[in-house]
Parts: sequence; structure tokens; C-alpha cells
Amino acid sequence: MSRWKEILEEQTRTNPSRLTVEEAILLYDEADFNALRQTALDKRRKMNNPSEVTYLIDRNINYGNACTINCQFCSFYRAPGHEEAYLQSTEQISARVRELEAIDGSRILMQGGVDPNLPIEWYEDLLKYLRENHPSIDLDCFSPIEIEGIADVCGLSTNEVLQRFKQAGMHGLPGGGAEMLVDDVRLGVSPLKGSGENWLKVMSEAHSIGLTTTATNVIGFGETNAHRVGHMEKVRQLQDRTNAEGNIGFTAFIAWTVQLENNAFGRSKRGRLNQKVGPAEYLRHVAISRLFFDNIDHIQASWLTMGMDVAQLALFGGADDIGSTMMEENVVSAAGTTKVLCTEEELQHAITRAGFKAIRRDSDYNLLETPALVEDVQTLPTPPPVQ
Repeated sequence: MSRWKEILEEQTRTNPSRLTVEEAILLYDEADFNALRQTALDKRRKMNNPSEVTYLIDRNINYGNACTINCQFCSFYRAPGHEEAYLQSTEQISARVRELEAIDGSRILMQGGVDPNLPIEWYEDLLKYLRENHPSIDLDCFSPIEIEGIADVCGLSTNEVLQRFKQAGMHGLPGGGAEMLVDDVRLGVSPLKGSGENWLKVMSEAHSIGLTTTATNVIGFGETNAHRVGHMEKVRQLQDRTNAEGNIGFTAFIAWTVQLENNAFGRSKRGRLNQKVGPAEYLRHVAISRLFFDNIDHIQASWLTMGMDVAQLALFGGADDIGSTMMEENVVSAAGTTKVLCTEEELQHAITRAGFKAIRRDSDYNLLETPALVEDVQTLPTPPPVQ
């Protein structure tokens, strides 16, 4: 029997041994695509309700785009002082939250850049205002990279910044800025972003004070399969430490592909290192992540970067959540993606068309009352076979 078959067979047992880094790399390199996805689907069925797929009604808000980090794959940021740099007012942000409330949303995911001109009081005042005026909305704000930048500007530790933001009303911390936590890759595409250990440190501090977090991963920089598994290993190790301390840690793992169309990384490396990640490779990554993360409950599919049909296919290979409505998206769209908004009805149809029951959730994965599916919305096609 091939070694990859033995590994997959072990994962089907009632109490399988933990998938090792070496085994995960071997599966990436050699495992049959369909057998791998079937094993991941079986594990997903054991870890989550096999008949349900969850989704979230939320909104992305980018409060500003001034940033000093200069990631090569980012088309959204502008240098501080640039004529296209902007900063939204509290009322502008609040108006966007009111639009979310009007469709019964439950979470905003608010991020910007690392802006050296903003004092910590600006962030605290914004959080306090939003918490007071929109008490039903979870405020998941500021990636670990932003927390680092704010700490540097204000002369505080990252833990102090997190403590103050939680006191001001912040509910959670987005997983953005992780990209690739293996520094051989990370420092090549974002040399000013700092090491992967910095991101992990901030997330560890967030876990220690009970903030809701997710772990993310971007693939397609020209990294190896070993790099990808190395990223997941760092996330899994942190989750182990967090769980040992009695904290929940990461609620989900979310991977997507780097967008190449309108950024310096895509222009400079096109045709060499970064052949665009296709559906089969993305779905292989989703399946391996489900098998690898025995300590993270949920795997989310990325309709935003892969399209809804591929996201539907991911539900048959390890993913149990299809993501969120977003309402507004500026970062990925700046890099070239065209489909960046999705209604609740579209998500419900995508889930039910794939054969699952659609369940609305909040950012903590608490299940919420779900409205009936609107039948006159145009249904999405049945997912095509993966080539």
C-alpha cells in the first residue's frame, strides 16, 4: 500500500493519530485528489453537523488606507500623505454599520493600514462610539499588524493596546496579515511587516484576554508545499498552547489565494514564481487543512477569491462554513477580483444547491435564527467538476 493511502486510512479511524508535518507534506505531494477530499469530508462530518453549512451576515469596513508597510501584493494601501490616502470619520463608519443593522447583520470586520498619524485615542474613541451606538454588532477590528503599528506609534506594548481596545468595546481580532508565517516567504513579499512570530505573539495575547480570532493563510507566492504546511504548523502550535491555558483561541482557519492582477508582486513575478493557484490546488489545501487542524473547529471556504462554484466544492472537501456577505470590500477588489459582494440569499442558495442546510451564525460561531430561503432569487449552477 502506498504511504499516502496508509496516512489517509489512519485518519479515518475513530481516534486517529495527529497528522504530522511530514505526513501532511507527503499528502500534499502524492495523495490522490479525490481520496484526500473524501477523507477530509469524513473528518468534517465528525467535527461539525454533517448536514449544515454556516454563514455570517457582516460588513467589511476599511476605516483608512494610509499605510507604511508597503506589501508587494497589496493594491489597496497608499503612503501617508498621498493624494489618494483617506480616513473615514466616525459618522461615515457609523452610517455603514447602520446599513448592516438594516439587514440584520451581527459583525463588522474593520481594518485599515499602519498609519503613523493616528494616536491611540482615535481608535479608542471610535470603538466606544460604535459600542454605545451599535450594541448588537460585534466589533472585530485591527489585524495584528495594525496592533503592532499602533503600539509603536503610541509607545505601548501590544498587550497594552489590546487591553485598552477590549475595554473600549472591541470584540475580536481579524486574522489578516498572516499571509505566510514562514519567514523565508513572508519577508520576501512583505519585508516591513515583521516576522511571523510577531503575528503569533499578538494573537497569543489576544487569546489570553478572550478576544475572538481567526487564523488565515494566503497561498500563491511561489512557496513550496512544505512552506504551506509549515505555516499551518505554527498556527496549530499556538492553538495547542492557547487551549492548554483554557482559552478558545482560533475559531476557524481561512485560506485564500493571492490576487495578482493589479499589484507590484503580480507584475514583477508573473510567469515565474507565482503561477496562479487554480481550483484543484486550492481544494487540496482546504482538505489538508481540515485533516491537519484537529484543534480548530471550523474551516471556511473562500468564495471571494475562488468563486462561488469552487467554494461549493470546498464544502465536499473539508470546509463547513462558506464565509460572509461582506457588503463592502476594498482590498481584494483593488488587486483585480470582480465579485466582491454577496447577499444572504446568494449564500443560502449556494449552500442549499450543494445539498446542505444553510444556518446563519455570529462571529463566535453561535448559531442564529435563520430566515427562510427566498425562492425567487436566481439559483446558482450545480458545482462543476474540478479539472
